[in-house]
Amino acid sequence: MILIHKPAEVVGPQGESLDRTVLPPGEPIPPDAMWIDLIEPTREEDRLVESHLNIEIPTKEEMADIEPSEILYHENNARYMTARVLCSSDTESPKLIDVSFILTERVLVTVRYGEPRSFNMFMARAVKPGGCRHQPEAVLDGLLETIIDRAAEILGTVGTRIDRLSQAIFDNEKRGTRRAASYRVALRSIGRKGDIISNVRESMVSVERMLLFLSTSMPRPQKTAGYQSEWRTALRDVQSIEEHATFLSSKVQFLLDATLGFVTMEQNDIIKIFSVMSVIFLPPTLVSSLYGMNFKLMPELEWEFGYPWAIALMILAAVLPYLFFRWKRWL
Repeated sequence: MILIHKPAEVVGPQGESLDRTVLPPGEPIPPDAMWIDLIEPTREEDRLVESHLNIEIPTKEEMADIEPSEILYHENNARYMTARVLCSSDTESPKLIDVSFILTERVLVTVRYGEPRSFNMFMARAVKPGGCRHQPEAVLDGLLETIIDRAAEILGTVGTRIDRLSQAIFDNEKRGTRRAASYRVALRSIGRKGDIISNVRESMVSVERMLLFLSTSMPRPQKTAGYQSEWRTALRDVQSIEEHATFLSSKVQFLLDATLGFVTMEQNDIIKIFSVMSVIFLPPTLVSSLYGMNFKLMPELEWEFGYPWAIALMILAAVLPYLFFRWKRWL
């Protein structure tokens, strides 16, 4: 699908905005298009944009390359940049998708194979009066700003959930099977939050490289100089988010270690119970084995109180180790 954004015909009192339309199949690209958003494009759609702008649209495989020279470069008076953007962050299976930004003199082209929420957030803002200036650089700057804001929002939500999870782990008053089940749930939750934090940090690293590329490469300084300060500010924001992600990662690691420690303590308590029960029942077993011997001369066999004596001796042999363990505070 080709999504076309062009300057709005009627500008509101608050400034400039964009119109958004889906290009029907077979229709030519409008000459005043300022942002061409390719969403899971077909090869025919790629050729249409390539012939219109005299550029080459990278394939999905080329976008997934990790070499900086393959995702950040100049070609045909255009800057090619690819960043990884978090997608489906509100679901149980968040993922990263590759998004290519192609900045030409008059058009910004984005190529993506997913629906990051940050794009929809920027689109909703760009169609409002004052939402976006009529320059490709302004669209790129707004997209990057929204991606960064969305990453900060995701980290803030994850941080709040981590605090709640921490309180639940350390205030866990459940016992037995229910407590073990709660630890399993906590471990799964910790793993999911760790994945989200890792994805956010990986996304911000790619955006940081892209901002550095924008800040240092200025083929048209007369048009891009006004955005250098904004890109440097965005770069500082990205670095702050990376530091916050590092802090949350250490917090997740602490919770993981603490949860595993609690699980180990739970297992040790279970083993300790079995060990104590074995020791407690060992002396009564010895007494019963003694009186179960088939010796001819055993005075207690003819004694009237022999049976109560044996029972009392076994009970006493069980109670004394228990009291000793309690006195030593082993139980």
